[in-house]
Amino acid sequence: MSENSHHRLATTSLTLPPGARIERHRHPSHQIVYPSAGAVSVTTHAGTWITPVNRAIWIPAGCWHQHKFHGHTQFHGVALDPQRYRGGPATPTVLAVNPLMRELIIACSQADRTDTDEHHRMLAVLQDQLPTTSIREPLWVPSPTDRRLRHACALIADNLTQPLTLQQIGGRIGVSQRTLSRLFSDELGMTFPQWRTQLRLQHALVLLAERHDVTSVASECGWATPSAFIDTYRQPGSAALAIAAKRPAPALRHPRTEPVRPGL
Repeated sequence: MSENSHHRLATTSLTLPPGARIERHRHPSHQIVYPSAGAVSVTTHAGTWITPVNRAIWIPAGCWHQHKFHGHTQFHGVALDPQRYRGGPATPTVLAVNPLMRELIIACSQADRTDTDEHHRMLAVLQDQLPTTSIREPLWVPSPTDRRLRHACALIADNLTQPLTLQQIGGRIGVSQRTLSRLFSDELGMTFPQWRTQLRLQHALVLLAERHDVTSVASECGWATPSAFIDTYRQPGSAALAIAAKRPAPALRHPRTEPVRPGL
């Protein structure tokens, strides 16, 4: 995959088809990434975040990342100069998007010029919203670095429909259950069941953005019944899934082919 370390445009608004991608890149500015329709995933060395229509992701300046778009997506990116707008999160962070933030992000992303007083005033109000909107919920799946854990996580991802036990995974890759359990805790900061649930919820968001019904989503993500799936997303993070399931698919006005050229 090619890399682009400097991008001409971090403030933009695009309509994108399912499966479109933006290659690994970084910006000299902070960026807020928001889909007003569909869903977008942001992947860094630390893991993958996915955001539906009621969430945004803060990406700090200089952070290498790449995007993939799920469902018909209306993508908004807003740049904030780190010299002018200080105090944002130091790492990628999920943001809850209230109605004011939604309108500010959309308006800023569609601005013809980003050097006007009006634009800077809108950015200042947007920044004021950030301290109260940073949240922790199952929209992030951390990436392993240990070779054994990478193999284990790949097996989990490949077998979501029929989930494997930790003992079964260890037997396939030649690692003890105890060692795998320790690796999940030490490297990823969560238990094996917690990591798998994060992954399943993330995959569910992708399928919901692609307009799959709840019954098929539950089956493809490894829940025994739709009610079991619903019970899971009624836990913290449920609002993201519930709203994603209800959003209508927008019409594409300007289809783009995959992959999208870097420039965001």
